[in-house]
Amino acid sequence: MSLKAGIVGLPNVGKSTLFNAITKKNILAANYPFATIDPNVGMVTVPDERLQFLEDLYLPKSTVPTTFEFTDIAGLVKGASKGEGLGNKFLSHIREVDAIVEVVRCFDDPNITHVEGKTDPIRDIEIINVELILADLEIIENRLNKIMKKAETTKDKDAVAEVSVLTKAKENLEKNIPLRLVDFSEEEKMLMKNFSFITLKPLIYVANVLEDDVVVGENNYTKLVSEYAAKEQAGVIVMCCKMESELSELNDDDKKLFLQELGISSSGLDRLIFATYSLLGLETFFTAGPDECRAWTFRRGANAKSCAGLIHSDIERGFIKAEVMSFDDLYQYKSELKVKEAGKLRLEGKDYLMQDGDIVYFRFNV
Repeated sequence: MSLKAGIVGLPNVGKSTLFNAITKKNILAANYPFATIDPNVGMVTVPDERLQFLEDLYLPKSTVPTTFEFTDIAGLVKGASKGEGLGNKFLSHIREVDAIVEVVRCFDDPNITHVEGKTDPIRDIEIINVELILADLEIIENRLNKIMKKAETTKDKDAVAEVSVLTKAKENLEKNIPLRLVDFSEEEKMLMKNFSFITLKPLIYVANVLEDDVVVGENNYTKLVSEYAAKEQAGVIVMCCKMESELSELNDDDKKLFLQELGISSSGLDRLIFATYSLLGLETFFTAGPDECRAWTFRRGANAKSCAGLIHSDIERGFIKAEVMSFDDLYQYKSELKVKEAGKLRLEGKDYLMQDGDIVYFRFNV
């Protein structure tokens, strides 16, 4: 399952520094606008201690974690929706992602240029939000111009429905309400799916702070961002992108020791990865054995048969049953045999709704 989260923000807020940390990949992170022109793409593994337990238990030939894609997208400025800066290119890239991670500068540093002159996180957020709203409005207006006449003259059912939902979206955007906050029916959501509206995508703010503020967990700027995000039903992760980039160069033991000395249980990056994973409605099931232990990503609410198809289309096509045990049960009993003896190994049919942490063997015949 290929899913993408796009890292966005004004120039020089820490996007590329964050991306460096996420992917441990040194891209240009310069102190001037548009250091990132084409999007940098990297796959990131989702930290999961359960997979490590399975590896220790089964001692497989290979272990494969679940992953998803982060994309560092060029910074935008006022007027991006009209082509200012690298606006048109930025907006085309951001339409391709599934979720948005918006980096917001929440620190003062005279040595790092701010494209708007001084630190003001709410102003920065609203600059981006306005540009994204204007970009969605342009898409809607162009489409309405094409389809309105057809809906009025032919009364075509599909055209009338499309005009109705686009008009509803337009009215909300004109009030500066992002589409993710609008109550659309399932039918309306299906009609809008092909347009890849930016403001319909789920959003997390990364409040980028100085290292001293990481231990405290907030500052006056991050408080403002948290209040703003609550109104938008968006998430907030407070982190120091520079520190996270430096942490990514350490081995796991040194990283753990460093965090312990700061009194922090997990890195900002790990929290961001978990939050983005959750934001997209993703969960994990496992396949485990002596050949391979592997984590698989699925959308919450998926059934056993569709999850079998994530492994191979033949398994989905020839699905018979799924042998399922929960990770918690295996962790408790420490072996498949003892899980079975305890009556915790289940046979499930194709309509079984998969649960996060399920360990599965799919029976199939083709």
